[in-house]
Amino acid sequence: MTRSPLVIAAVLTVLAGTAGIAAADPSKQDWARLRMCESTDSYTAVSADGKYFGAYQFDLPTWASVGGAGLPSQATPAEQDYRALYLYRMRGWQPWECGDKLGLTPDHDAASRRVPTTADAAYIAVPIWPGKVFLAGDCAPGLATWQHRMATFGYVFGTPGCYDGATRQAVRDLQAANDIAVTGQLGRLTWNAAWLGHPPLGSHPQ
Repeated sequence: MTRSPLVIAAVLTVLAGTAGIAAADPSKQDWARLRMCESTDSYTAVSADGKYFGAYQFDLPTWASVGGAGLPSQATPAEQDYRALYLYRMRGWQPWECGDKLGLTPDHDAASRRVPTTADAAYIAVPIWPGKVFLAGDCAPGLATWQHRMATFGYVFGTPGCYDGATRQAVRDLQAANDIAVTGQLGRLTWNAAWLGHPPLGSHPQ
């Protein structure tokens, strides 16, 4: 992983907000920033030279050192998150060049050599954007996932999974709170903001 990142993307302000943190481990935001820098947050990424794989751009020896098998880019997101936490607990941010680039600060669990459980890593997960920009009138299972998250901020939706007036209001409120262009279109930035960004102004988290 000590190489120029696959793609150096601007780390979005939506990923820099504060939120919950698993005890003694890096925040969900830090992991998201790391993935964005390493692979533009793609769990199936493979570097141009074919040496680094997945969202965290593991090389194969490093992947194997934390118990991974096969290609990291073919592992599930949950598996990649777990192996990344495992590596962090073994070596801190040191294996990732982007750790330095982003100024990520280690905590007392860094290089503690405490082997994590899969449950320890579960907090890292953010549902992956379905790859579709949702507009008024759209209905899809992925949209229901986003609505379920926004319901924790006090929003009430009509038909789950369908983009209605309440969904449009929630989208616009979330965009305004996170300096995203207020378009009412539910794309990748607005999707991620529901888990990683600032809550909508005036919301009442449950």
